Amino acid sequence: MSLKPTDHALADSAYRIRRYSVQMGEIQGQGYVGQALGYADVLAVAYCHAMKFKPEDPDWEQRDRFLLSHGHYAIAHYAALLEAGIISAEEMETYGGDDSRLPMSGMATYTPGMEISGGSLGQGLAIGVGIALGLRHQKIDAFVYNSMSDGELDEGATWEAALGASHHQLSNLICLVDINNQQADGPSTKVMGFEPLVDKWQAFGWHVQRVDGNDLFAVRDAFDVARALTEKKPRVILFDTLMGKGVPFLEAREKNHFIRVDPPEWQQALDILDSTYGHGERS
Repeated sequence: MSLKPTDHALADSAYRIRRYSVQMGEIQGQGYVGQALGYADVLAVAYCHAMKFKPEDPDWEQRDRFLLSHGHYAIAHYAALLEAGIISAEEMETYGGDDSRLPMSGMATYTPGMEISGGSLGQGLAIGVGIALGLRHQKIDAFVYNSMSDGELDEGATWEAALGASHHQLSNLICLVDINNQQADGPSTKVMGFEPLVDKWQAFGWHVQRVDGNDLFAVRDAFDVARALTEKKPRVILFDTLMGKGVPFLEAREKNHFIRVDPPEWQQALDILDSTYGHGERS
């Protein structure tokens, strides 16, 4: 079962999740690395602080469930699964290749620890409602985390599921929303304005927190509050994140929803991460 690490260890986990993501991006020369860098702190807290699971038994019945609704974030999720010990470091080299268990979009049939096949955006929360109901009926004391992108706020199915979760008082459901304000078609708030998000989720009957998703310890505290809440209602944490966080030349790109970089830039990104967060690690 996962153990709660020290603050230093948690920061190291976030660093390694960033590093693994860049390394896998280099293997294919492209990918959703900007999202992985921006969301690394959230994933580090989820897998290295909050969630209960057994790395050696990804199907353990009592585990917390992590649903990757935004399946294109698979590279970020794989990095977290690597850090959690659910998949091995050796598999990282197969990312995106033929017969790999790490395809470029998340698929539950291939990858240990991948609960759903995501990518058809807006579906994860409804699946999470069903799983949370099922766990409650089975009297299994476990949380369901639905991780989703801000683009999924455009989908009607998301808000139908939000109503259903509130109606059923699903206190074992925690929704994590990455608000990086980028979609394939442009800034999320220009594609479909969704503010004021706190007011909207509250109106739907949820307990709401909004935090800086790149403040690792604010993220940790938000998870702790969501887990400890005694009210019989679902919980949502809205994370404001910066795409490419930790690699300034990626942070500064106007469009980094899906990135391609020149070969030398991958090593430059690793060097920056090592000097900023690491201890001179190389691999």
